Amino acid sequence: MAETDSLKRLKEELGKLPGIGERSAERIAQHLLALPSEEALALARAIRDVKQKIRACSRCGGLAEGDLCPVCSDSKRDAAVLCVVEGANDMRSLEATGAFRGVYHVLGGRLSPLEGVAPEDLSVEALLSRVKAGGVREVVLATNPTAEGDATALFLLRVLAPLGVKVTRIARGLPSGGTIEHASPPMLADAIEGRTELREDGASPAARGN
Repeated sequence: MAETDSLKRLKEELGKLPGIGERSAERIAQHLLALPSEEALALARAIRDVKQKIRACSRCGGLAEGDLCPVCSDSKRDAAVLCVVEGANDMRSLEATGAFRGVYHVLGGRLSPLEGVAPEDLSVEALLSRVKAGGVREVVLATNPTAEGDATALFLLRVLAPLGVKVTRIARGLPSGGTIEHASPPMLADAIEGRTELREDGASPAARGN
């Protein structure tokens, strides 16, 4: 049977999604075609709303539909404990554990000389400004346990050290080379609870709890 232009276009767009091959795109397109109009259009509206309404939180850089994200707008959060993550997905994964009740700062990536990502490409200055403004007693470095993530954490330790704030690193319960986004909630909870204090002089860290 001849394929219509609109169905072909739908399959092409679905095929651009990660993990969706040609056959999967075909099945999803056929499923959407068979759905009642209202259900299919509800999906289209959800995609539209995500693109039109979600923006970066003006304070932490996480995902928000207003000026502030749900975490930053929650007065019950402990604003004195600031968790630094590479991306908004890492923030979402840590939130799913329920183990962390502080606030976040999203870097927007990690240092990677090979990819041309330097400190000025990340929200490092915004992080320093938040700490300098006062009220932060601990900065938790929750960058991924990869070579780039560890290098980013080391850099942040060096620039935060002169500010006199306590700097901790999430525990190495996460597998080396793994990512926060794909770790299980129990594993992330253990990593947050077992975080250790970092010292610029390289002294042995001491375990800290939230």
